[in-house]
Amino acid sequence: MAGGNQAVEAVIFDWGGTLAEFVPLEMTDVWTLAATHLAPDRDTEVAERLCAVEARFWARTAGECRSATLGDLVAEASAELGLDVAEAVLEEAALRHLDAWTPHIRHFPDAAATLVALAQRGLRLGLLSNTHWPRAFHERFLARDGLVDALQVRLYTSEMTHLKPHPSVFRAALDAVGVVDAAAAVFVGDRPYDDIWGRSGPACAPCWWPTTTRRPGTSGPTPPSPPWPSCPPSSTPGADPGDKALRSLSVTQP
Repeated sequence: MAGGNQAVEAVIFDWGGTLAEFVPLEMTDVWTLAATHLAPDRDTEVAERLCAVEARFWARTAGECRSATLGDLVAEASAELGLDVAEAVLEEAALRHLDAWTPHIRHFPDAAATLVALAQRGLRLGLLSNTHWPRAFHERFLARDGLVDALQVRLYTSEMTHLKPHPSVFRAALDAVGVVDAAAAVFVGDRPYDDIWGRSGPACAPCWWPTTTRRPGTSGPTPPSPPWPSCPPSSTPGADPGDKALRSLSVTQP
C-alpha cells in the first residue's frame, strides 16, 4: 500500500542508480575538448578552470534545488573565463561528450521486465530524473534497452525550473501520470536526500532503492538513519518480475 489503505495507481522512478547503473564519470572529457579547441596553448589550465566552474555550478544548483541545462553550465563557464564559445562549438562538444557515455550506460538487467510487468498490472509508470542532459540523450538509451514504451511519462529536470527534491518537480510528475492524491503514488529512487527524505510538498510514498555504488556529490545534508522503506530487488529465481516488484514496493493493485 502506498499510504494507509490507499491503493497505488502509479509508480515514478528515478533514472541513474535506480533503473540505470550509476556511472562514475564526470564532464572532464568535454572540458578537455573545449579547452583544446579554444586555447590549445594553455588547454590544461583552461580545462582545470572549467572543471572548477562545473563543481561550483552543481553545488549552487543542488543547494537551491534550481534546475539548469548543459547550455547554462557552458554559458557560465564561458562568461567566467572570457572565452567566446559559439553555439556550434557547444553542440559539437556536447555531442562528443554524450556519445562517449554510450558504452558506459547500462540499465539493470531486470529493469525492462519489471516495468513491463507493472504496466501490465494497470499501474501508470513515470520517470523523473535530475539531469542537465537533453531529453534525446536519455530517450536513446531507454529505447535501446526496451524501457521507453513502459514509461508513459518521462520528465527531465533539464526541461524544468527546479531539481529534486523541490516539491514542484514531484507535483509535475504526479500531474503527468494523472494522479491527484500523492498518497496513491510511489516514488522509487536511490538517493536518500534527493529522492526520499529531502522531499516536501506532494508526499508520494517513498521507496528507497539502495545501490552498491556510492554516488559522489549527493546534494543536501547528511540523511538520518533510514526510517523509510527500502525496496531492494528480489533475487527469487524464476519469480515473475511484476510480482517481485509489487512485493518489493509493498503496493496493491488498484
